[in-house]
Amino acid sequence: MKRGDGEAAPPAAMLSVQGLSVAYGALAVVHDVSLAVREGEIVALIGANGAGKTTVLSALMGLVPATAGRIAFDGARFDGLAVERRVARGVSLVQEGRQTVPNLSVAENLRIGAYLRRDAQVGADIERIYALFPRLREREKQLAGLLSGGEQQMLAIGRALMARPRLLLLDEPSMGLAPRIIASIFDIIADIRSAGTTILLVEQNAREALALADRAYVLEHGRIVLAGTGAQVASDPAVLAAYLGGRHAA
Repeated sequence: MKRGDGEAAPPAAMLSVQGLSVAYGALAVVHDVSLAVREGEIVALIGANGAGKTTVLSALMGLVPATAGRIAFDGARFDGLAVERRVARGVSLVQEGRQTVPNLSVAENLRIGAYLRRDAQVGADIERIYALFPRLREREKQLAGLLSGGEQQMLAIGRALMARPRLLLLDEPSMGLAPRIIASIFDIIADIRSAGTTILLVEQNAREALALADRAYVLEHGRIVLAGTGAQVASDPAVLAAYLGGRHAA
C-alpha cells in the first residue's frame, strides 16, 4: 500500500493514467492523479463529495478536457480522442444520476447504447441485458421516466453494456437507492465482472465498494492519498474513520 502521489501504472495495465490534472476555468479540481486498471479487475475510487471523483471519470471519457497528464488504453494514447472514439475503443461510462432518456421506452434506451454498432447481434445483446436485469424485460415498453430509481440505474448500466465495453466506468451507482436495491446493484456489478468486463467504480458507499474491489484508490482534494488492495484500504485507520464509521487509531 502506498500513500502520497498514487501508484505508477504497470505497462500491462488496460487503463493507465499518469499525472492527470483537470481544471474548470481557473479552478483546479484534479491534481497529478496516477492510477491503473488491469484487465479483469474491479478498481474502486473513493472519496468525499467534491474530492474530484466524477471529474476523473469525465476526463477519462473525454467529457471534460485534461490540463495535463497522459491516458492510455491497451497501451495506446487515449487522451485527445472524441467521446465516440473512446466508446468505439471499448470504454463506456454510466454517469452519476442515471441519465436515461425519460420520454423513450426501456427498449429504445437500450438501443441508444448500441448506436455505434453495425453488427447483427444488437437484438441478442438486448436479450442478454434482460437476462441480467429481469425487471427491465417486464418494463421494456414502459417510458424510462416512469421507472423507479433502481430500475433507472439498471437501465443506465444495461445501456452502457450495449456498447460491448471492455472497461465500464461506473459513477455512484448506489446513489439515492434503497438498501435492498443497493445490495442488488453490487451483486450485478460482480456478475458483470465475472462475465468479462473490467470495472472502474466511483462510489460513496465505501464499505460496499471496498468489499467488492480488487484494488482501490482514495482521492482527497483532487489528489490520490492512498492506494492498495480493497482490504488494505478498508483497514487503513484514516479510511475507517472517514468513510467506514470506525475510530481513527492513534
